[in-house]
Parts: sequence; C-alpha cells; structure tokens
Amino acid sequence: MRLLHRIGYYLGGFSIGLIILAFFFSGKKTSCAYFPEARVLKNINTKTYTLSSEAQQALDTHQLDTIAVNLVLKEGDIDFSESQTRKEPCAIYAVYGSIKNDRELKLILENCEEKVFIKEVVIVK
Repeated sequence: MRLLHRIGYYLGGFSIGLIILAFFFSGKKTSCAYFPEARVLKNINTKTYTLSSEAQQALDTHQLDTIAVNLVLKEGDIDFSESQTRKEPCAIYAVYGSIKNDRELKLILENCEEKVFIKEVVIVK
C-alpha cells in the first residue's frame, strides 16, 4: 500500500471520528475546568447566592446591581492567599473582578454545600 493511500485512510477515519464526537457533545454543556480557580468558580456559579445586608447596602451606595456581582462571579479571579478554603462548614473565598468604568469589585463569600452567601462587597479602585 502506498503512502498516499495510508494518509487518505488515516484522514478519512480521523474526520469520521471528529464528526461522531461533535454529534455526541453537541447537546451537552461540556466544559473543562482543570485549574483550581476555574473549578471553584464553576462550583459557585452552580448554586444560588444570597447577599448580606452589608453587601446589599454597599451595592446600593455605589449604584451597582446584581449584574455586577454575576459578572464578577463568572469572570473573576480568586485570591487564594486571602481565602480560607479549608474552613468548615463553609469555605470563604475572596473574588476580584472588573466591572464598568474600570472599577474593580471584591467579593467576600462563603461557599456552602447548598448555597453561596456573599458577606461583603468592596470597591477596590
């Protein structure tokens, strides 16, 4: 068998395999969260959250709404040096994220089994 035929068979099988994989994974919401920060943010975003009265007051003071909180929880960065990841029963995380007008928002939250409780909202800059 010539080299050109081998390459043709290989590319044909490879393309059929890609089509089958695309068919299986097209309907599912698959994602890969390999790094610790991505895993924690994915875990937080699967739960409902509750704002403390101090956090709600800080949002009202700075004329922000829960859209800013959702943006930080979806695209933010976790500072593990400020976080208490091993605290029982709820781990405490510090999440930083950029919001409109080049301001940075810091969220201090408790990540429990069933819910996320946002304790504090701080405008960093």
